This record gives sequence, C-alpha cells and structure tokens, in this order.
Amino acid sequence: MSEKAILFDSSKCTACKGCQVACKCWNELPSPTELNACAANFTGTYQNPPDINGITRLIISFNETEPAAALATKPIGWAFGRRSCQHCDNAPCVAVCPHGALTQDPDTGFVNVDQAQCVGCGYCSSACPFDVPRYDGGDGPLAQLHLEKCTGCLDRVRHGMEPACVATCQPDALTFGDRDELVATAREKVAWLRERGYENACVAGDSEDYPTHVLHVLKYGCEAHGMVEHPQVPATVEMTRVMKPITGALSGLTVVGLAAMFGLAAGYKRSKLAYNPETGDTIDVDKGVVVKQGDGQDEMSVMEHITENIGRKGGR
Repeated sequence: MSEKAILFDSSKCTACKGCQVACKCWNELPSPTELNACAANFTGTYQNPPDINGITRLIISFNETEPAAALATKPIGWAFGRRSCQHCDNAPCVAVCPHGALTQDPDTGFVNVDQAQCVGCGYCSSACPFDVPRYDGGDGPLAQLHLEKCTGCLDRVRHGMEPACVATCQPDALTFGDRDELVATAREKVAWLRERGYENACVAGDSEDYPTHVLHVLKYGCEAHGMVEHPQVPATVEMTRVMKPITGALSGLTVVGLAAMFGLAAGYKRSKLAYNPETGDTIDVDKGVVVKQGDGQDEMSVMEHITENIGRKGGR
C-alpha cells in the first residue's frame, strides 16, 4: 500500500460540519447535548466547539477575512479550515512517546493511538507543532487520562474504506487517496485559484521540509485559515530521536554484561569457611586448612572471589 493522505479543499468547503458529526459517530465519541455546553459564553463565531478537545478529534474552524480582489463585491471572505491531527511524516509525537501508545503506520503514514498503552504523560502534546493531542478523563489526581486524536480511521482504511469524514463530505471538500497524487491535485487547484484572483492561495502539508499526510488547499493563505505556516519541532524531540538508539544500545550492553558475569560465576563454588576466635584464623572447613592467619573473619565479597578464581581449574 502506498502512503495515503486526506486532502481538504477550503474552496469547496461549506462548513456544514458533516465531517465533525461523522467523526463523532464512527469513533463513538460523546457530545454534550445541553444548551451552549461546548462554550461557556457565545463568542460571536459559528465555530463550535471552540477547539478540539478530549472528546472531539476534528472541527471546522470559522475565520473571517477580506474577500479576494476579484470578489470585492462580497462583504466578507469565509476562510474555513480543518482542525485536526496532521499525521506528520516522521511524527514528533511518536518520537517522544515513552510507552508506545503512538505509532506511525508504515503503509499509510497515519499516526495511530493505542489507548491501553497511554500513561497520560502529555509529552506528545508538548512535541506537536500543531497543538493537537488532547486528553479526556482528567478529573482528580488519580483519574486515568485518555489520549484523543484523529487516527485517519485506520480501522476503515485497512478494510478498503475511506475515513469517515471523507465519506460523508457532500461538497467533496475532502478527498482520500495516494499522497503523491493528492499533492499534484492540490497544486493544480492552487494554480487555478490564483488565476481567478486568490493571490494568497497555497498548499499546506506538501513541503519537503515538513511533509504531512493531511494536505490543505487554502484559498486565502495559511494565516487567514488559522494554519501553521512553518511548523517547528521542539529541540527536545530531536534529542529524543538521537538518544533512543543510544539508550537501546546501552541497554543491550548491560544485558550482555550481566550475562557475562553470570557465565563467569557459573562454575564458581565458594568454600565453606569458619572463624576460630581463639586463634583469629579463618579455616576452610572442607579442606581443614587455615586460609587466613590472624586476619579475622573472611570479609571478601562475592565479586572479589569471582575475580580471584577466574582461570583456576573448576572455577575455585
């Protein structure tokens, strides 16, 4: 299977939020039903909830901007955006996860989550340049945190289906397919938009410097759509990537060293010693000979006996 991607075309998006609903339904994520439950106060935007959270993996963002020069008759330009996991290539969240809860699927490139392995450390949230991984169940000091983020619907993709958000999108603003093909499609669409007066139109996610498996055709440019233009990975992530193989090698050497010490000690049999308080001598009980004269009790450690007897016949 070639690497896959999801393409979001903002010029086709009507902000119907059908993708949000499909994501909730397929992944069995709860939704508050009481009035204004998703926001304490109305903020003057149709965006709801205000951001992704521990029970919401995907939202459509509402951003107002100046209309394109060619469409100056319109009072406002709606710069809709898709806010979710970007499924970064060489994902930093995977690099810093200490327990293997986050893994990158080698076939598609999507970043998957194993809830059973998550320890709620929050490292992934700190490492993500898009501020995506969120947690649910954080009430009380002993509460079990659960990591929530888009998985690219790997459970569907592996059975030949499209991600739930893509399958439900009525205006075809979301497309799923081979990443290379979708990169070409996105660039063609941006060229088409620029010819029609959208001079700031661009593609996000196709950069060789920071490629992702979610691509965006942004009609008004990155900033207008609330997209991170130049993702920056924290330096600590790069240190983790360097240290992981070194730590693994050192762990291997430790195991080898312990095995070697076990091998050296395998043939060693410590003599049964007895102390004669009258003479101050230490006597080998089995041989009946004095091994120390007037030196007090035998105080040699096991390691000293091992190294003392290495090479002797029978390990004694």
